[in-house]
Amino acid sequence: MSVRRAWTVRQGSGAVTWFEILLVFGDGARVEALAAVSEEGVCLEDVRGRPGLALEDLAVLAEWLEGPLADACAPPGPGAPGARRARPAWPRGREGRRLAAREYRAAQERGADPVLAVMRATGYSRRTSLRLIGQARDEGFLTPRRARR
Repeated sequence: MSVRRAWTVRQGSGAVTWFEILLVFGDGARVEALAAVSEEGVCLEDVRGRPGLALEDLAVLAEWLEGPLADACAPPGPGAPGARRARPAWPRGREGRRLAAREYRAAQERGADPVLAVMRATGYSRRTSLRLIGQARDEGFLTPRRARR
């Protein structure tokens, strides 16, 4: 997999950075993606697969891209270039669910992506963060989800 910083555009007081991503699999299949990263979150602008992607592949695409894109976005720091940052300490159990709910609500109030806020605070993947948010809802720390129609 390769992740290449394509360009950065200033937007107000922040910036949006665009990344070109290429995944090549052992059977010759390939996925090309264009992702925009800002303080507000990550947005996949374009995804192309050869051969075409099945729905199951699209469902796990975020997991394939998460680590390499996070490494490419990480500010340079001590240690080897591209080294992963350690996951922040996050309490388990009821306290962890309470803190996740607090992060979620704070992001909603700011108008930011609440799931991404929980991901950043915990260091967990999207799937694990969603599970933690669901547990916080079950425990009453967050309001129940609205039913989809």
